Amino acid sequence: MRAGEKLKLTEDPHRRLNILTKEWILVSPHRATRPWQGEVAELRTVPEPEYDPQCYLCPGNARAGGVRNPAYASTFVFENDFAALHPATAPGRSDRIDLENKGLIVAEAEPGICRVICFSPRHDLTLATMSLSDIKPVVHTWMGQFRELSERPDINYVQIFENRGAMMGASNPHPHCQVWATKSVPQEPAKELASQQAYSRLHGRCLLCDYIALEQSAQERLVSENSGFVAMVPFWAVWPFEILLCSCRHFASMNDFTANEADALGEILHTITSIYDRVFSVPFPYSMGFHPAPTDGGSHAEWHFHAHFYPPLLRSATIRKFMVGFEMLGMPQRDITAESAAARLRELRK
Repeated sequence: MRAGEKLKLTEDPHRRLNILTKEWILVSPHRATRPWQGEVAELRTVPEPEYDPQCYLCPGNARAGGVRNPAYASTFVFENDFAALHPATAPGRSDRIDLENKGLIVAEAEPGICRVICFSPRHDLTLATMSLSDIKPVVHTWMGQFRELSERPDINYVQIFENRGAMMGASNPHPHCQVWATKSVPQEPAKELASQQAYSRLHGRCLLCDYIALEQSAQERLVSENSGFVAMVPFWAVWPFEILLCSCRHFASMNDFTANEADALGEILHTITSIYDRVFSVPFPYSMGFHPAPTDGGSHAEWHFHAHFYPPLLRSATIRKFMVGFEMLGMPQRDITAESAAARLRELRK
């Protein structure tokens, strides 16, 4: 771009700011202007059975740790047999190994709780293939788990997340997610908390409420919306078909859901995951997680409930985006613009 010329976001290399984390991403649209150019190879997958006798999440089967599942008929919640956190972890902090350490080696105890939630007794279902009536108890199970854990005085954050597909590290194809409840507020929501608080102090308004209104006006990056939620490819998206899912109404957590919003969440999750599966005609891998306000006793009027979808597939069922080289050492980078990715996802709505 020469001096005096106007920046063209569809053509010129530029940086975009993630308003939730205050981090930058490099966008290089001149390298690939349309997300559906190039190979769109279909990956042949073997259908999963309704019941797998070898699956440690199916009803009646023994889990990897030896405990046998009950013959559950809807959702099923259990304490993770190989939990990353333990509630009985002794409190403590070590920031000095010896007198010469100068506080450069710091460790702090992190007690917490890890649970697994099976969405369905059927081994072969996903959020994209489940009926809305089957997704409804999943949403209510999330709500119940969040309410229970958020009331514990030793828990300050409740993170519900799903890793779908082996590409995203899912160890089992049975439809399930995890809940990690932590003593501290994890790094990503802590950055979002600081940004939302700063915006509220400066403008007297909600950051995401203002951003949603902007996106609804522009319509350029919107993917889908219903009575309770709006899904968009955020302006600062890092992953090829990343989605930011926000509640239409301003509230902080699942504790604030109305009955309509609980149903609307199930509907839009089904819509998003179904669209994903049509991008390359395969079960689309992703990591998805809800970001509620911390449960540290604060009112958190600045916080707007939302969720993130981070899918890795780039140009086909077998070509994924990797964070390497400049992205690990400098900043994230993408070729496919958020606008073109959103246009592609909108085309696949039914």
